[in-house]
Amino acid sequence: MSTPVTGKKKTTVIAGGGLTGLSAGYALTRAGFKVKVIEQDSAVGGLSRTIVHNGFRFDLGGHRFFTNNRETDAFIKNLMGGELVSVPRKSTILLRNKYFDYPLRPLNALSGLGIPTTARIVTDYLAERLRGLAGKPAQVSLEDWVVSHFGRTMFDLYFKVYSEKVWGIDCSRISVDWVAQRIRGLSLAGAVKNAFFKFSGRDIPSLVDRFNYPELGIGRISDRLKEEIESHGHVLTDTKVERIYHSGFRVDSVEVNGPSGSSIIGGREFISSMPMTKLVRILSPAPPRNVLAAAAWLKFRDLIVVAVMVGRKRITGQTWIYIPEQEIPFGRIHEPTNWSEKMAPDGKTLLVMEFFCSTGDSVWNESDKELAGITITGLEQLGFIKKNEVIDSCVVRAPKAYPLFEVGYAERCTTIHSYLSTFKNLHLAGRGGMFRYYNMDHAIESGLQAAERIIKTEVRSQKPEVKSGK
Repeated sequence: MSTPVTGKKKTTVIAGGGLTGLSAGYALTRAGFKVKVIEQDSAVGGLSRTIVHNGFRFDLGGHRFFTNNRETDAFIKNLMGGELVSVPRKSTILLRNKYFDYPLRPLNALSGLGIPTTARIVTDYLAERLRGLAGKPAQVSLEDWVVSHFGRTMFDLYFKVYSEKVWGIDCSRISVDWVAQRIRGLSLAGAVKNAFFKFSGRDIPSLVDRFNYPELGIGRISDRLKEEIESHGHVLTDTKVERIYHSGFRVDSVEVNGPSGSSIIGGREFISSMPMTKLVRILSPAPPRNVLAAAAWLKFRDLIVVAVMVGRKRITGQTWIYIPEQEIPFGRIHEPTNWSEKMAPDGKTLLVMEFFCSTGDSVWNESDKELAGITITGLEQLGFIKKNEVIDSCVVRAPKAYPLFEVGYAERCTTIHSYLSTFKNLHLAGRGGMFRYYNMDHAIESGLQAAERIIKTEVRSQKPEVKSGK
């Protein structure tokens, strides 16, 4: 941790109380800064939040913590003390009414898909490898990247249907930037090697076989950060940033609206992990038209989480179950009690389903009762539960859950970043704040890096000026 800064300092204002904003606030608080974190939701954590409902606990989709960064690993372990448990990853793909191991295991794939389909997969893959020797064509979309790395048959079989279910647009419109970040380092050859030779995959996030998890849910990380910040600073929940005032390429203050009404909060430094598109819209004076147009073009994908509580001890043995089939409305299932026994009362469990959607579409506009009914019917069709076993349910909506990396997004982001970089005391951070794909560890690191920049700036400003002699 950095050396505390001495002397009187103005407040650092942090817009957004997810993992990124809280990590920044924690680091700044530890360094002696005054901090105010502003979160519009009733609880901190963003997607990394644990819902408590009638004795059951569940995350918004199930979030593992894993990192190759030793400093980030130590940061979380020191913060959480003895709360972390090590969880084995056991994930499957439910496709064509059959389960396939993920990561891929050749014998499992062969028995599930049959010899003809498996042969086409291998043939297509080898053909793409040979084609690559002659020079790879430009890769623009997810489709380009996956076909190049896995072959057309594998793309059509799994990647196409699942990706379009998650993102709601054709794979030819999903930017290659996303897939290269999300499954970077993974190839069919790598997956096969992992299956046959017990390669751990520790350097490939998509293949990691164990991860750390707080035994009371992932939200405990956010809760602990909040607790540490509030020992000397403030975390304001149910408080919305309405306007950001600036002059001379410096942010002067933010106007917020919370339980006590509207107020103006001034500060020396400002960190924004709120959606970058919103930040642009609430700047006063307004940005140039091209910046506003770029922000209006960018989109987010929303998420609805439905938890179904059941009166028996366990339903699956899986960490995640991926469901690419379009006939099933939800895209992924996890059972929190497979992550930690403390996520449900004794003798009971729950399944948590993710619906990928967009605000205003038919799924988003369904009532909680209808969504619960659709989910329970789907689970019964898949053979997981019977309706008479259900003892409770809970529905949570998470708007702007994931930046949508549509082809052309990078140019718009460059336009916005170039403009915002002219502000001397505004620091963008996090998934929404930067409009980038960040796992939990990257979100935390982004917040810590923003805090470190502010700390270094303050240290430099306090050094006495050295005048050269004659």
